[in-house]
Amino acid sequence: MASFLVKVNTMISADLGQLLEHYVAQLVASGRYGSKSEVLREGVRLIQDRETRLAALDASIARGMADADAGRTKPAEAVFDRLEAKYRAQAG
Repeated sequence: MASFLVKVNTMISADLGQLLEHYVAQLVASGRYGSKSEVLREGVRLIQDRETRLAALDASIARGMADADAGRTKPAEAVFDRLEAKYRAQAG
């Protein structure tokens, strides 16, 4: 039995308002994008990237908070002293 992959394009309608609609039209007119759809797809991809980075940041913060709650920390003064010595050595 053969399998077939069918790609379905979904149309989404959105009211961008005058300012954003004008900006999208300018981007297309400049030749930077071939269509309004390309502009909007790029915008959604950028939002996806930002959301992925924010999720990674949230996870890092949660790990740091868990480390702090478990007492896995170093005194700030010791960390700053070590950094100061490191950068002093690099400077010359």
